[in-house]
Amino acid sequence: MATRGLPAWPYTDATPEDLPPAERLLVDAARAWAAACRRGEPTAPALRRLLATERAEAAAGPLDAMLRALAQSAALTIGCELCPRLVGEEAPILLAVALAQRGRRREALACLLKRLPNAQTYSAMAAAIAVGCAFRAAGLRFNDPWG
Repeated sequence: MATRGLPAWPYTDATPEDLPPAERLLVDAARAWAAACRRGEPTAPALRRLLATERAEAAAGPLDAMLRALAQSAALTIGCELCPRLVGEEAPILLAVALAQRGRRREALACLLKRLPNAQTYSAMAAAIAVGCAFRAAGLRFNDPWG
């Protein structure tokens, strides 16, 4: 099979410290969500508290919905707050939301389809679009992942 010309998957070997502010906030929020799940605490307040630092608290509900949809289909691997690199599904989540915010919804849907069955994909996609919109309303724009 020819692999020449295929794009390199962005964010796969990234460190959170090297990410731009919007991407870093999304990774930190996903990790806060996972930490709240592991402790058995409500996830929405953990998200809202962190996202409020950048005035993006409107993204808490959609992000919670997206992560719950992803976690329903199979075990969701998200790192702890101190993980030095992106792990598990952090890179695909970041890629899907960045693409959705930039209007590349077909590619974002493809990223989510790799992880979810069809019925859950569309609800996760709607949530990804809402997260991207809430970040944009807060002045946080994701970089072009393919750029």
